[in-house]
Amino acid sequence: MQQLLKWTLDTIREKESAFSWMEEHRFAWAPLVNSAVSQILEGKTVLVMTDESRQWFGKYILQKVNDLEKHRPLLPFYTLGGCFPNLHTVKSKEDIQLLEDMLDISYPNGYYIWYIGKGDHAATKIAFRNDDNFLWLMDEEAQNSFHLRSSDPLLDIKLLQLYRLFDETLSAALFGDLDLEL
Repeated sequence: MQQLLKWTLDTIREKESAFSWMEEHRFAWAPLVNSAVSQILEGKTVLVMTDESRQWFGKYILQKVNDLEKHRPLLPFYTLGGCFPNLHTVKSKEDIQLLEDMLDISYPNGYYIWYIGKGDHAATKIAFRNDDNFLWLMDEEAQNSFHLRSSDPLLDIKLLQLYRLFDETLSAALFGDLDLEL
């Protein structure tokens, strides 16, 4: 059983050279993916939320994460907007607190938000409220987040590569091939 940081480096190096950009970012990535995968193993639900430009990617995640060909347990991944279609109307702290109360009732084992998008988007008011959320931020660096640039011409490819790495990490942890300790 390999430790997460070494396993991540080995997995990055196994991929085509177009993924070599991730080698220098693995130290920022490992603690975040460790937290995200650990929470899934604890039985928490993952609520995916994106800005408008990354909605395609949110749909991609939901289509791929529970692909039956992976031969692993089905996992509780949903869109936050699917759970609460009026998400766009949540503006005030009181609205956010009401939403969080509903989510606490709906997911008694807990949940976390996986946010992918611009750091200045209105949705970050919700995403930034909990340090356990899994944040992939564009154009802004924040504590406990993975930083990307929206102007990067390879952004879409990098998002897909990161999802693949996340998914492989999740499978390795589920099947006991990975020690999540850093």
